Amino acid sequence: MARGKPVIVVGITGGIGAYKSCELVRRLQKSGFCVKVVMTEAATRFVTPLTFRTLTGEPVAVSLWADEPHSKVHHISLAEEADVFAIVPCTANVIAKLAQGRADDMLTTTALATEAPLVIAPAMNTHMWRKETTRRNVETLRTRGAVFVEPGTGELACGDVGEGRLADVNAIADAIEVEARRCRDLAGAHVLVTAGGTQEPIDPVRFIGNHSSGKTGFAIAEEAARRGARVSLVTGPVSLPDPFGCEVVRVQTALQMRAAVLARFSSADVAIMTAAVADFRPAAMSAEKIKKTDAPASIGLERNPDILAELGGMDSGAILVGFAAETTDVIANAQGKLAAKHADVIVANDVSDPSMGFGTDHNKVYFVTGAAVDESPVLGKPAIARDLLDRVAALLEAKRG
Repeated sequence: MARGKPVIVVGITGGIGAYKSCELVRRLQKSGFCVKVVMTEAATRFVTPLTFRTLTGEPVAVSLWADEPHSKVHHISLAEEADVFAIVPCTANVIAKLAQGRADDMLTTTALATEAPLVIAPAMNTHMWRKETTRRNVETLRTRGAVFVEPGTGELACGDVGEGRLADVNAIADAIEVEARRCRDLAGAHVLVTAGGTQEPIDPVRFIGNHSSGKTGFAIAEEAARRGARVSLVTGPVSLPDPFGCEVVRVQTALQMRAAVLARFSSADVAIMTAAVADFRPAAMSAEKIKKTDAPASIGLERNPDILAELGGMDSGAILVGFAAETTDVIANAQGKLAAKHADVIVANDVSDPSMGFGTDHNKVYFVTGAAVDESPVLGKPAIARDLLDRVAALLEAKRG
């Protein structure tokens, strides 16, 4: 992520609205952004790369095959530089490619490689915009966290009247600027995140555990790092790669997680406890595998420490976020947990629905505070992470100001 002027990469696809991207580039430059442009081959039929080279003073990326052998791979360098990646206009074809993860040209390859937030301003014929396949692709990208600037209604280039016109340039620029502010709103903050479940060993083979995949915590850690925070992620055993830009501490048991969290909490501005920590552990672990013939009728348990409650009792000044996976009385139980743990926010969800929650890519949550209960729609976990960190950033700003 750039640390000087925020970098906006503007992707331009082949549509009559491409000419409006010239105005967008100028507007973004006047707002203090560094703008770089990537175009599809079809876009160059409407506006030439020279136009954007002149406006931005930067090389314009069109072909995957234009890199010199000694230069950085252009689509990767653009992807890494971008604070925001905006595609204006975006055709139905490119929306479909993005939804499917296809990368067969400079623009879609850069989009797939970037970790920056994606702002999409569609433009197409009304019938194309209304097609079920297009709507499904749009919703797929929305659940992954993409921001759409809805097309306007009016007369289209083909003569039809209806939805599909590229949105007003000022509305598009405003959406991009919101994402650019968001991408740095946690700069300087230390965010501590826990993720995954813990495994409490019975013997060298067996353990007490749960179904937590760690996906929500990892999404939060990656989003916080993207927004400029220093992130410490303490995770139980999960099958996920380390998120970019984070300190990752892998533990197994609740006691190990507690030790890793306490070692980092004193410097944390925010602690987000998504981990599904086992409430109990075996009172004694067998040093050898217990044979079926020797298995006891019962296993003695002892209670694990309540890490969230322990942090809440420290009165450190850090913003504290807890998670509540419930099967009944979701909101009431979350409100009780909010008070008992002295947390600022509890994120609650109903795990009795097997299509959401543990191990899935989507969830529906409630953000519970002392002032309100806000219900989210069904979203991808990266989108939930962004929504949560919007709330955390607002709390940090209020605390600092």
